[in-house]
Amino acid sequence: MNKQLKADLMLLIVTVFWGTSYLLTKMGLSDLQEFNLTALRFIIGFSLSAIVFYKNLIKSDLKTIKYAFILGIILLGVFTSMTFALRYTTTSNAGFLIGFTVVLVPIFSAMIFKERPENKAIVGVCFAIVGIALLTINENIKINYGDLLCILCAVLCALHIIVTEKFTKKVDSIALGILQLGFVGIFSIIISLLIENTKLPTTPESWVAVLGLSVFCTAAAYIVQTTAQKHTTPTHTALIFSLESVFAAIIAYIFIGEALTTRGYIGGAMLFMGILIVELDLKKIFKFRDIKNTKEGTI
Repeated sequence: MNKQLKADLMLLIVTVFWGTSYLLTKMGLSDLQEFNLTALRFIIGFSLSAIVFYKNLIKSDLKTIKYAFILGIILLGVFTSMTFALRYTTTSNAGFLIGFTVVLVPIFSAMIFKERPENKAIVGVCFAIVGIALLTINENIKINYGDLLCILCAVLCALHIIVTEKFTKKVDSIALGILQLGFVGIFSIIISLLIENTKLPTTPESWVAVLGLSVFCTAAAYIVQTTAQKHTTPTHTALIFSLESVFAAIIAYIFIGEALTTRGYIGGAMLFMGILIVELDLKKIFKFRDIKNTKEGTI
């Protein structure tokens, strides 16, 4: 198995974990406030990771700490916007809208490196915008506050993927992944202590949510992501992560019976079409079919 395939499988596992995180976050929010939940999630995740990978951590240099600090700020924005969003929108909506990240990654990469986006990226964005409109705009032509926060989350997710890809090739990826969790935990607990009633979970359901988020969706997921991104591109990573919305919708339907409206499913399909247009090399696909048909015709 080559490194690219291993990286793909690792990222797919991360995607499954993150698909469950929307439901777990909603469960946690029934007992805890937003920054309180985020702080517990990342402090526990950091502690577990640090114990397992302490050898990598103690070798961290100033560059690794600086990069982790930057990633920690971006990641705090990701989870602040996502956690607050889930108070005002559905798990399925959140999954599909944050999946918009996959379209934004090639666009942002082009902007940062001063390159014009490919035509297919422009078409993909158009499909995605229509899909988002169908998912978010209600009968009164108003966009749900939670949906707007999901879109902000997608923007920050795209930025995090691009920056992670650059940083992880320059320092120890495991140490980088662990330290960013620590910074998010520190930022979150400070904010929580200042503006919230900070506490530990008080119900079995919220404990399950916190531990699930900490162990699988944070400690395991972010270390695997930073390690796997050494062997793949930001756009490829975003494509795999786009499946997060599918897993989120499936899990929400199975466990809490949450389903999109017909218009919502059409919007989700449009968004997914935008993703496919951006990521698939249609020229190669059709060229391969033409060659295959030509060969079959000569037999």
